[in-house]
Amino acid sequence: MRKLFLLMLIGFRLGAFAQSNGSVTVTGVSDHIISKHIYGQFAEHLGRGIYDGFWVDKNLPVKKQDRIRLDVVEALKKIKIPNLRWPGGCFADEYHWRDGIGPRLQRPKMVNTNWGGITEDNSFGTHEFLALCKLLNTEPYIAGNVGSGTVEEMSKWIEYLNSNSTSTVANMRKQNGHPEPYKVTFWGVGNESWGCGGEMTPDYYVNQFKRYASFAKNYPGASLKKIASGANSDDYNWTEVCMKNIPNSMMWGLSMHYYTIPTGNWNKKGSATSFDEKEYFNTMVNCFKMEELVTKHSAIMDKYDPAKKVALAVDEWGIWTDPEPGTNPGFLYQQNSLRDALIAASTLNIFNNHSDRVRMAELAQTVNVLQALILTEKTKMILTPTYHVFDMYKVHQNAKYLNIALNSPNYEVDGKSLKAVNVSASQDAAGKIHLSLVNIDMNKTVTISTELKGLQWKTVTGQILTSANITDVNTFSQPSKITLRNFTGAKQENGKLVVTLPAKSVVTLELN
Repeated sequence: MRKLFLLMLIGFRLGAFAQSNGSVTVTGVSDHIISKHIYGQFAEHLGRGIYDGFWVDKNLPVKKQDRIRLDVVEALKKIKIPNLRWPGGCFADEYHWRDGIGPRLQRPKMVNTNWGGITEDNSFGTHEFLALCKLLNTEPYIAGNVGSGTVEEMSKWIEYLNSNSTSTVANMRKQNGHPEPYKVTFWGVGNESWGCGGEMTPDYYVNQFKRYASFAKNYPGASLKKIASGANSDDYNWTEVCMKNIPNSMMWGLSMHYYTIPTGNWNKKGSATSFDEKEYFNTMVNCFKMEELVTKHSAIMDKYDPAKKVALAVDEWGIWTDPEPGTNPGFLYQQNSLRDALIAASTLNIFNNHSDRVRMAELAQTVNVLQALILTEKTKMILTPTYHVFDMYKVHQNAKYLNIALNSPNYEVDGKSLKAVNVSASQDAAGKIHLSLVNIDMNKTVTISTELKGLQWKTVTGQILTSANITDVNTFSQPSKITLRNFTGAKQENGKLVVTLPAKSVVTLELN
């Protein structure tokens, strides 16, 4: 028995200290920036995302402005979220904006048919959403109702928000307490029009988009950025039809949605907290499909828009697991583990590395839904590992993209392999260089030798996000199990930056 214990201990130590090597070459500054809007967020009328997330009971003993929960607001301000997409999602195409304005007690109630069949009291509507955006210092991104709405309805919503005229609709906004126009510029023309937004064909949607977009008018100081409802995952034909038939001048962006499903099976997606290495590896395989999707959709867009004027907007992404046991399955509440942080960081690296075309993205979702940044329970609030990734990566917002060449060792499970390391890099307006590196290998440390051609630096500091187990989570009783810590594994050797990345870790470095 003692011999067996010693063999197990030796095996553990060998695994803990197993190491492989790779290299990164930063080849120079590119001609574009990493848009801050890649770091956008999504808040749908779904489960406890709006109600009991952002918008709480007036009697809940937490700091509030009106009913907006301020500890959530302060946490999101810290990571500088650049935009917030609302009211959906599938909910957007059954939402009628006039139901959510005026005195709250007089607003009509409806049934949220997409998410749990619960009663929606419309107490959180247009003015409440824009008050939230103002508190967050973020840009609103509103998804218009194309599925069950009308051209006039969306046109009047834009007029209500953006016009400073003496029209009946603009006067209604003034009477409801906001004399000045809001000047909302990001508008989605429908959502998932291929599915819950109307089960449309791409050819039919193109005609719908052109109708709705034609009556989505610009008002002074509010030139609209119209975003067409784009493809589901690898539906490349949808992108082809939209790019071929919608004039580039008519749309600011074309969306694409993709979720990482651990098992690849939508009917049984897998647990957020209980999984083995084989399922973890398969989850990362599915995560990295985003690279293929972005590359292929971008190539189609390049055919019709070689100047890259139209943005690829990945306005729903993230890991989607089975709901937490004991919760309403229609509320999509799931825990958030170290695995999810590695998915978030790896996906953001993909977006950064394709930032010539990907200029907007929204994580699904912000609070209490899917891959949330924040979880709440009555007066308690915790920051998830995914939140900490966005905190680390905020340095890339509106920074110059740095071209990189990566040579990574493989992470192998059951004869299959993935690149163990992924990376993106940028240089901010002050000249500071930031590198974000992810080691997805559960078992091995990876040492990366980095050469920065034509870039000068003297000192390096960094932060790291990791934990003992890939299944570790933050809980309301242990809210800081996974949090950012100072990283000391980077040094200068013979003019190169040498970085030792622990297994299953995310590291962001700052070079001065």
